[in-house]
Amino acid sequence: MGLAQQVEVQVEGDHPELVSNVEAFIGEVDGRSEDNLRRYAPTAVGQAKEALRALGYYRPTITWDIVASDSEALARLALKISPGEPVKITSRNVTIEGPAGDDPDFTDAIPQSPSVGEVLDHGAYSNLKDTIRSRARKLGYFDGQFLSHTLKVNPEEKSAQIRLVFQSGQRYRLGEVTFADDHYFETSLLEDFVTFEPGTPYDADIIARLSRNLSSSGYFSGVDIDASPNQAVDREIPVRVTLTRRDPRSVAAGVGFSTDVGPRFRGTWREHWINPMGHKRGAETELSKPRQNLTTWYELPLDPPMTDSIRLTAGYQGEDIENIASDRLTLGQQWQHQLDSGWLQVLSLRWEGERYDIDGADTGKSSLLLPGASYTKLHQDSALDPSQGYRLQFDVSGSHRAVLSDVDILHVYTQMKGLYTLAGRHRFLARFQFGGVATNRFEDVPPSLRFFAGGDQSVRGYGYQTLSPENDDGVPVGGRYLLVGSGEYQYEFADRWRAAVFVDHGNAINDLLDPLATGVGVGIRWISPVGPLRLDFAKGLNSELGGDWRIHFSMGPEL
Repeated sequence: MGLAQQVEVQVEGDHPELVSNVEAFIGEVDGRSEDNLRRYAPTAVGQAKEALRALGYYRPTITWDIVASDSEALARLALKISPGEPVKITSRNVTIEGPAGDDPDFTDAIPQSPSVGEVLDHGAYSNLKDTIRSRARKLGYFDGQFLSHTLKVNPEEKSAQIRLVFQSGQRYRLGEVTFADDHYFETSLLEDFVTFEPGTPYDADIIARLSRNLSSSGYFSGVDIDASPNQAVDREIPVRVTLTRRDPRSVAAGVGFSTDVGPRFRGTWREHWINPMGHKRGAETELSKPRQNLTTWYELPLDPPMTDSIRLTAGYQGEDIENIASDRLTLGQQWQHQLDSGWLQVLSLRWEGERYDIDGADTGKSSLLLPGASYTKLHQDSALDPSQGYRLQFDVSGSHRAVLSDVDILHVYTQMKGLYTLAGRHRFLARFQFGGVATNRFEDVPPSLRFFAGGDQSVRGYGYQTLSPENDDGVPVGGRYLLVGSGEYQYEFADRWRAAVFVDHGNAINDLLDPLATGVGVGIRWISPVGPLRLDFAKGLNSELGGDWRIHFSMGPEL
């Protein structure tokens, strides 16, 4: 039963969709007298029949009555509906003639509904036709048309027959891409954003991808692509791109907070283009009580510029965490390349000079030349709040005393994260981290290349970087290995709000058989417009390793 202002709709049986459709067809009815409702009743009955026919019920029985008003309420028109037996699809014949009939990208997208045996739904039938038309436009069958589109309904036999014949015509092709003048950049750079050759079969997704590639380059504030079939010559569509250059520089600043480092300030300066070749440069800084860093970079785009680049970097980082103070200078370069398999490859060569002081008793300095390789693969269904996906990361770097280094080091690190959502509200997250250092003199390995555990992104219930082997004074000095695993369950109890329970297990150790620490807890998640915010209440179960009740607050993506 439903109520649309002064019209009350009652349908026999369990048919909420019929009630909703009748109410939608009748619309707003309010402020009418009893006599006015009596005059309106035949119209309401007609509207109800039309609403029922739209969902396949052609022979309903509808009666109506006026429920008199009292001193406070208006009179109501009560419609009592017995929908009867619905009309069902008895035959469906959908034929695609022409080249599209052999194109799986076209035929696989045709809806299976309405199908034989289903109750007739005129909306589903219209959607079937609209999908065929829109698919033809998307894939470049611009001359396509229906030769036949019939829906024969026999209410007495409660049957409906669908017959659609679509002639696709020849598929159009994409022609040469040209760029309007005044874009400033070298044409060869812009052409590197184009991922198709002239003669490629038309697909709207290809044009959309070109627009995204140019927009995400950071060079332009506006991208307009004209690929109209009206401009086609012999079914080949020229592609004309008009670009609006963005302002060359931008500055951004922000503040944040986490229980690991407390309040922090971030600042970024970027020069999005500095010459027609598309070179970029910038500087980034992050300031907090335990950590201060400044990084500058200069980037050269490669082919394709969406994923490949060479970046030159220089930076300084100072840290004072758990009685370990260090100052580190870095110089290096990175070559980033997207592999055909989807992995992002970064090959690097960097020099690091570090001076450190452990609890005022152990001081040292190091100079290392570190070639390295990193491989990352991220798959997720949403960048801001994914419901499923995974991240895989593998890093390896090393140094040798024969090549401008004080100590031989092989440093490896891997991280795996997974996210799966069940039934829309139940989310399961898993995380695994492993790292290791092979060296001939571990005491000469600087703190920045040793492993520490504990904190918001590691083992909760323990202080930030407090889990590691200790020196004679009880100060964590970092371990040879890192081993951390985590499991978390989240339940969405309201829109953009989730409750969580979790268990973390791991440590930074010198021997793989050393004991690991365990932390458990509960938390709450809010999916803010800028990303997830996490508040956790954790209990470290190993008091001998520093476990205790702790509050952890952090923000950022889950993968």
